[in-house]
Amino acid sequence: MTTTEESVSLWQPDILGHGYEFMDLPMKADEEGPVKATLIRYAPPATQPSTQGVLDFLTSFTKRRRRPAATDPGGAPRAVLYLHGWADYFLQTELAEYLTASGFHFYALDLRKFGRSLLPGQTPGYTSDLGVYDEELAAALREIERDVALRTGRATPPTIHMLAHSLGGLIAALWADRNPGRLGTLVLNSPWLELQGSSLVRSIAMHLVEPFARTDPKRPFKFPEMPAYWESVSNEGHGEWILDPVWRPRASFPIRAGWTKAVLAGHAAVERKLNIDAPVLVLLSGRTRIQAEWTADLMRADAVIDVEETSRRALGLARRTAVFRYPGALHDVFLSRRTVRQQAYRDVAVWLAAYPY
Repeated sequence: MTTTEESVSLWQPDILGHGYEFMDLPMKADEEGPVKATLIRYAPPATQPSTQGVLDFLTSFTKRRRRPAATDPGGAPRAVLYLHGWADYFLQTELAEYLTASGFHFYALDLRKFGRSLLPGQTPGYTSDLGVYDEELAAALREIERDVALRTGRATPPTIHMLAHSLGGLIAALWADRNPGRLGTLVLNSPWLELQGSSLVRSIAMHLVEPFARTDPKRPFKFPEMPAYWESVSNEGHGEWILDPVWRPRASFPIRAGWTKAVLAGHAAVERKLNIDAPVLVLLSGRTRIQAEWTADLMRADAVIDVEETSRRALGLARRTAVFRYPGALHDVFLSRRTVRQQAYRDVAVWLAAYPY
């Protein structure tokens, strides 16, 4: 089998349907056994349109402008890598199809112990160190470079634009700070940059968590269930989206001591300010409303993070940082009602196009 045939054979049809494929990325085993991450790509045949045309709004968009090639003449290919949030996985097909039609190769990564990467016997979403994800990010970038080269016939490495949501936004920001020169841009969709409340609340929480993280790191904390955000997103509640009940459960994953310590350490690093060398775009809802019970008001607010505190923290990520606010957006801006997410798609496409190489 040739190298090209071997690489192609690793891609398998994904649950998202036409044009979506996935590849397992084996990682080093940990105390729970084998570990993997999962790389997903959107690669529809060039002769066929994207699903749903790609929706009415995308059809209108592409009529107004030439569909750019994902490899522009004289420049490097352009690729987007998407990272999901906590108790989450990649499902944002509209986003993938919009950015593909805008001239980008689109990939997403389900991190270890999340979504497609969750194996039997594993503690969902658990890690005691956010730096552990460096391994799958490195593997994903290698595979993206290889795949883009095969698809374009060009040896020039692609410019990588990372797009990350919530916890994925925290992971991506810390990774980008440690890995200068790797990204063309970093787009953060409602990144979790601070504990709800303030740095004082975080400091108190760290002191409370530390003893448990040291002696019983997988100890779950008992918090009241807050399914209101799930209700706003799921088509079984008041939202539009089909959610896998194992990969994105109604009550989220249990919050554990070791994981909490790792997240709080990440928040502390952000408070000290990062030095990301790529331009950073942060997308946020217009306001926060966190409550246990669902009300219609939650369809137009972020029910997870403090957007005002996040906007302040965002300005300490990089020298070139922009914050875009979307009144009426959910925590995941790309899962908000159609008029809101359409505007976000357009803004992101324009932002990425401003940094093509």
